[in-house]
Amino acid sequence: MAISKQYLKTKPVCKVTFTVSADEAKKVAVVGDFNNWKANKASALKKLKNGNFKGTLELPKENTYEFKYVIDGNYVNEPEADRYQWNDFAGAENAVLEL
Repeated sequence: MAISKQYLKTKPVCKVTFTVSADEAKKVAVVGDFNNWKANKASALKKLKNGNFKGTLELPKENTYEFKYVIDGNYVNEPEADRYQWNDFAGAENAVLEL
């Protein structure tokens, strides 16, 4: 799993690319504060030939977002997250993305 960030000079956004290694998975999505934790078509990552799932979102910069991956219905944290934060609603830690 990996995250890459590309800050745009022309817009106040950051292109965040999420890559998840999940060869056996059928569906992978990224959910978080930025999309009301909804796994839908917009949050789905595309499966590549090498078995990875990949997708890019444009998110407003100078913000912090809690997020997780949904891999075939299971919530999974990003091991390379900027940090982790306890979430009482989830009863678990969420990965945090700092832009």
